[in-house]
Amino acid sequence: MRVTLAGECDLAVRDQLRTILEGAVHASPLVIVDLAAVDFLDSSGVHGLIVAHHEARARGGRVTVVNPTGAVASVLDITGVAELLGPQVAASGDQARADG
Repeated sequence: MRVTLAGECDLAVRDQLRTILEGAVHASPLVIVDLAAVDFLDSSGVHGLIVAHHEARARGGRVTVVNPTGAVASVLDITGVAELLGPQVAASGDQARADG
């Protein structure tokens, strides 16, 4: 399942983000969160992604983030979330494809 986020992922939309990601995690073993249209990501947004990651793992699934840019990519890198939720690399060295 692909979830496309847009705008600002911050405290103002924390509950909406949690609800959307929780529903996606319960509906699919693989949730791809597309961040291409996200302009701002604060600790509330990071927290929402990490909570979804833990929920997915508990269910045997996975949450992956794709297409972060600019400051959003920087936040994910600095916090270590980019490494935690980035696309997995297959044993052959090819990037795993995750089409949802």
